[in-house]
Amino acid sequence: MSKKAETFCPDSDVVTGKAFDARLVRRMLAYVRPYRGLFAASIAMVTVVVFLELLQGELVKRIIDGPLKAAVASGDGITGWEQAAGTVATWAGLIAILVVFTAGLRVMQVMWINRVAQRAMRDLRVQVFRHVQKQALRFFDRNPVGRLVTRVVNDVEALSDLLTSGLDAIFHDIFMLAGIVTWLMIVNWRLALVSFVVVPPLMIVTQVFRGASRRAFRRVREKLATVNSTIQETVQGVRVIQSFVQEAKAQRRFESRNRELADAHLSTVANFALFFPLVELLSTIGKATVIWWGARSIGGGDISFGELTQFVFYLELFFRPIRDISEKFNILQGSMASAERLFGLLDREPDLASPADGYAPERLVGEVELRGVTFGYAPDRPVLEDIAFHVKPGETVALVGATGAGKTTVAGLITRLYDVDQGQVLVDGVDVREHELTSLRRGVTVVPQDVFLFAGTVEENLRMGDDSLTHEQIEAACAAVGADRVLRKLPNGLASDVGERGGRLSVGERQLLALARALAQDPAVLVLDEATSSVDSETEHLIQSALERLQEGRTTLVIAHRLSTIRKADRILVFHHGELREQGDHKTLVAADGIYATLHRLQFAA
Repeated sequence: MSKKAETFCPDSDVVTGKAFDARLVRRMLAYVRPYRGLFAASIAMVTVVVFLELLQGELVKRIIDGPLKAAVASGDGITGWEQAAGTVATWAGLIAILVVFTAGLRVMQVMWINRVAQRAMRDLRVQVFRHVQKQALRFFDRNPVGRLVTRVVNDVEALSDLLTSGLDAIFHDIFMLAGIVTWLMIVNWRLALVSFVVVPPLMIVTQVFRGASRRAFRRVREKLATVNSTIQETVQGVRVIQSFVQEAKAQRRFESRNRELADAHLSTVANFALFFPLVELLSTIGKATVIWWGARSIGGGDISFGELTQFVFYLELFFRPIRDISEKFNILQGSMASAERLFGLLDREPDLASPADGYAPERLVGEVELRGVTFGYAPDRPVLEDIAFHVKPGETVALVGATGAGKTTVAGLITRLYDVDQGQVLVDGVDVREHELTSLRRGVTVVPQDVFLFAGTVEENLRMGDDSLTHEQIEAACAAVGADRVLRKLPNGLASDVGERGGRLSVGERQLLALARALAQDPAVLVLDEATSSVDSETEHLIQSALERLQEGRTTLVIAHRLSTIRKADRILVFHHGELREQGDHKTLVAADGIYATLHRLQFAA
């Protein structure tokens, strides 16, 4: 990964950078490009809306300097005012029509910009989700699930707010301020300069507010991601929490992090509470100065009463976007922070990727070999050290050893969920780093100890998106491993819903379905990682009988603690503290009276 990507893609939620980064905005607008016609029409509509809003001030001036001034100058009293009333009513009706027409255009413009934003963010959300799925397991080891959910959901939504409310309002305000300045300078440049006397102190106040708000808002985003992670972890581990009566501790932990989030929000409120009155004070001073100067100018004949009214009207429009800057700045801050994290994530190249023109045979033969493999999940803490063994096609090899010996890690290296630190892992004589990942993982299927089923039907979980599998093939796979017993208990068989994470099934039933899922894919290499650890003895016997038939012509690696399940393996590899210490068949290893023999005596001592 490049230095740019490294600095631009923090693993935490602490983000540094500009309050407004033109580079990030350009990248966001790239997602708008497919819809640039509608986006351009929306921005063009903003200019029309701004012009019509400014035109209202001109019409008010003409009413005052026209019929109302004429009524005063005529000296006809009530008669003069009655004559002026009709003309004023006509002008007022024109203004009302203009206001309604402007509102209609504004509604149309908002619908257009929202349509663009939702389509653009839909594309971005799909890209982020696809990119997250490409990341290696090391990435997920470092990033909590709640943080990733915040990226895909909250951060993308923040960018949507920028397009629908932020950029739209910014364009509107820029056009409005530019139009007001131009119009006032044309009407009376001296009074215009007087009107802008409060602009310098207003810029200073805004700049100070920006700095404080930026820091406060980033703290909010950090605390929000922490709260999301806490909720995610608590919900996923609720079974353990309740089993160990840890609800009170989990509640205190959540309340502490939730309090930090509330305090972060309050710091932003404190900034706004100070900013609003200051802007209102400067706005009032500006209008008061204009009225004082304008009154003197009216007396000297330099300005009309209608022009003074127009100035006050436009000053109200001038300060309106400045008063609303808190909301816009809030959106802008959130969007910049979210964009920085999102594009940092997208700039992060996956640690593992398929090579160009990778090895992708139609079907693997099933030969597996490790040559001098050393690997650790953390630097300087190897889990495996200098491991070397060879498995012939069709051979059944068992991996045994105490917990933490590195057995499951071997399965992850064979399927290239991780890359080795040293040495080579070869499948069919080809380094797995040279395999096309999809082909490799379809040819090597792992049945894990902790089975994960997705919300949906049994058939959807067994099919795993492979439409080439027929209904009959899935039923045959279930029958082969005894999972048909599970189907008979379910109300709708294969069409039954398993619930979230397979929660409507027992652990043993989930493992039976996982075996059926693996066998339905017909892999060349089958890795069973404690696949029978949570089934009763009768079910285990059925599975073992089925597996003996299915292992014919298929390379099988069996990772087991229960030595009774692997006595018939062609070869047993004994791992101890990350090293391969013994290998041979069951009788040979028992006779050698080493580590395996000790494990065997401990398990069968009763």
